[in-house]
Amino acid sequence: MSKKTLNQANLEKLGAETLAALIMDLVQGNAALQRRARMALSAAQGPREVAADLRKRFASLRRATSFVDWRKQRALVKDLEGLLGLIETSIAPQDPDEAFELLWSFLQLAPSIHERTDDSNGSIGDVFRDAVDLIAQIAPKVSKDRTALAERILEAVADAGYGEFDGIIPATAEILGEEGLEHLKGITQAWADAPPTEHELEQYRGYGLMSSAEDSVRRNKQVTRSIILADVADAQGDVDAYMARYSEEQLTYGTIAPDVARRLLDAGRVDEAYDIVIRSRAVEDGKPFRMFRYDLDRVYEECLERQGKTDELKAHLWATFEHTLSAIALRKYLTLLPDFDDIEAEEAALDFAEAYPHLGAAISFLVDWPAHQRAARIVVARAENLDGNSYHTLTTAADALEAEYPLAATLMRRAMVMDTLTGGKSKRYRHAARHLAECHSCDAAIEDYGDHPPHAQFLERLKQDHRRKHGFWRLVDA
Repeated sequence: MSKKTLNQANLEKLGAETLAALIMDLVQGNAALQRRARMALSAAQGPREVAADLRKRFASLRRATSFVDWRKQRALVKDLEGLLGLIETSIAPQDPDEAFELLWSFLQLAPSIHERTDDSNGSIGDVFRDAVDLIAQIAPKVSKDRTALAERILEAVADAGYGEFDGIIPATAEILGEEGLEHLKGITQAWADAPPTEHELEQYRGYGLMSSAEDSVRRNKQVTRSIILADVADAQGDVDAYMARYSEEQLTYGTIAPDVARRLLDAGRVDEAYDIVIRSRAVEDGKPFRMFRYDLDRVYEECLERQGKTDELKAHLWATFEHTLSAIALRKYLTLLPDFDDIEAEEAALDFAEAYPHLGAAISFLVDWPAHQRAARIVVARAENLDGNSYHTLTTAADALEAEYPLAATLMRRAMVMDTLTGGKSKRYRHAARHLAECHSCDAAIEDYGDHPPHAQFLERLKQDHRRKHGFWRLVDA
């Protein structure tokens, strides 16, 4: 490697004096880099200096009012990540209690930051989730008054308008211990049952809500109580308390039943988990439009497995495969069969997949299995049914089949080219031009196009039908 290559090893050879001069040049006029440099200097002085500088930076962020648009958001995220990194590396190893307090203060920055940013991509929310994860990481070394911490948690969760304290109870469960968890449970119940305060009512007035401010406060408190008590129940390993937050009807919901059944399974209560899942599946099957719920099916399969109901499990797995072409279900099904029977069953499954009505799903399954010959066969046989708008499926399949089955790869790429040009999708011209070039590359390897036009004929037809798509042809000629 050249001695001029810009890497850490070569830069270290420049020496401290030269590097310091370079850094001074770089940070001039760049506030973000200046802050990072100052933080690095503080880190060299010890955790107390770092903590003081962090609190100053927190105060600055809290006071800021200017809107952070998408151009500046990346820099803000990097700044926040840098602050977390300093807490993790410079403070937590030597003073976990101080690190905890700084992380708590960091989470309290969320409202002021969210109010002046558009976090549609979730990058800022991710940083605050990282802070909660870091609290969980240092929790075994943190020492706090348990009842006082429980009260702080209730206040924080109740006021968290942006979900910044989501997961804080699991993260702090080890610090809270049984005493703190019980206290949190008690004060949460009392808070939810108490009449709304004037401050709480004021938050819901003037928004034109259908319900009264008092009803809105009570409803919000019930939701928050349910979430807190569920987290406490999980921390205490109390499945019954976790279930108690739901009505009998709610326990049949496909969004709720898997979580409850999973907890029952983990507690060794297999039959109860099975009953929950069976009721939920019955309700889901009775709906006009059934959403296939993989999480519910996974728990159902584990119940059958732990109950020794192998025949029922096999029937379920095969039905799941037939319904969705799930490779996971098929592989699990095959493992339950005796030796040699699995070979015959696999062939039957692949035959079924070839005849599957949804061509895109069939291609995707056969390519991934892998059964490339079968995938190529259905592409050629059912080429007129290819959905050129399924870019991801067809691109992946064409790349996988090109070496051995160039005709199948070409037909899929032609379908995408035709979809782009026929639909006038100018934003995809660049991809369509690439697909056409790939068709040209495969032409020499295709000995027989069968009923499909050779490349030259296909190209000529494109020029006739889409001669006015000048943007596309410029890319092709380039």
